[in-house]
Amino acid sequence: MEQPTASKDEDRQEKPQPYRVRLPGFVSDREIGLGDAMRRVTYAVGMKPCGGCGRRAAALNRWLVLTR
Repeated sequence: MEQPTASKDEDRQEKPQPYRVRLPGFVSDREIGLGDAMRRVTYAVGMKPCGGCGRRAAALNRWLVLTR
């Protein structure tokens, strides 16, 4: 029994889109990821970044985007 071949479109896996949260009156006119927002907040309160902060920020940016 032969299995049907998959088309090229089915072989290509699309990257999942992040959730978008609209915040009226947000400070920036452009979109910002949750990881970038957290990075700004922790920098503002004086916390120094560690080795995993960049990876965590990238993961949060892929998960949630804040828009105006």
